[in-house]
This record gives sequence, C-alpha cells and structure tokens, in this order.
Amino acid sequence: MPERLLLVGMMASGKSTVARLVAKRLDWDWVDTDEVVVRNGGASIPDLFARHGELHFRAEERRALESVLGRPGPLVISVGGGAVLDPANRASLRAAGTVVWLRARSDTLVGRVRDGAGRPLLVGQSPDERMATLRALDAARRPLYTEVAGEIVDVDGLDLPAVVDRLLATVGLPTAGADSPGPPTPGRKARP
Repeated sequence: MPERLLLVGMMASGKSTVARLVAKRLDWDWVDTDEVVVRNGGASIPDLFARHGELHFRAEERRALESVLGRPGPLVISVGGGAVLDPANRASLRAAGTVVWLRARSDTLVGRVRDGAGRPLLVGQSPDERMATLRALDAARRPLYTEVAGEIVDVDGLDLPAVVDRLLATVGLPTAGADSPGPPTPGRKARP
C-alpha cells in the first residue's frame, strides 16, 4: 500500500482538486506544490512569472518539491504541471512514492482553462492559441509524464468522484464503503 501519492499532469487536469478529495477519502494530509511556491514567493504564480520569469519560477518549483518530499507520513501531493521539465525533479518524483499521471486530452484542458486567467503560459491568448499552446505543451511533456508515472488515470469525461474512485482502484487503495467525496473541500492539509 503506497504511503505517498504524487499526482502529475497538465494544467487543468484536476491535480489540485483530486489531491484534496483523495486525501479526504484516505484521511491523509495533502499539499499542492504550486501553493508552496506562492507562499514562499509571496506572490501569485502569474506575478512570479511576470516579475522574475519562468526560469526563476522553475527554480522555486524545484525547492518547493524538495521541501514537500522531505515530509514524513502518508501524503497526497499535487505536483505543478511543469515540474517534470527538470530532470532532478523527475528523479525525485520516481523515488518518492506512487506517481499517478492524470491524463487529459487537449480539448478537455482547453475547456477547463476558459480564458487562461491564472495560467501564465496562456495569458492573453485567443481560444485557438490556447488550444495550440496546450497541444504543444502536452506533446513536449507527455514523454516526461510517461517517464515518471507508475500509473495513469484518464480523466476525460469523468466527474470528480469517478476520478477519485478510479485513482484509488488503480493504486490498490480502498474505494468501497467510502463516502462520496462531494464538492471540492479541503481535507487535512499539510502546511506548506
């Protein structure tokens, strides 16, 4: 039975929400590496990108991931979508626990990001440009998610309770007899 679940995937694949719901179902702590970056940086992700650039953000993302992976006990971790770009992060993820790729098609993702607000790599883009960007990012990252993931859960067309059930069944954790996860409300959250 895994003691650490790490959720990877593209932006808008549902990592943060699913991590909270899985943690609630298991009564585990959860943490979102993007939230750790925001707390440490004192600004939102779009602001960090605008002020310091993507390279600075990726360095902060690496530090956040390292600090989260050092925590003891059962934990569900939502890993920032681009963290897999760093070879050191990929090695750390593979060694840290059970990595689950929440895989989604580009059309699913573009429907979820709407206007691109809060997504620095999509800001100011038209719907067609967002689709092209998401397809390009997915094509570049897909081999990296494949490299780190021990399991894959396809999320297209599934509601949140179905994604949680499928993820838990995929990694061999109990799903039967659990309450429906309901709306996305935080479970016990580890402090970043």
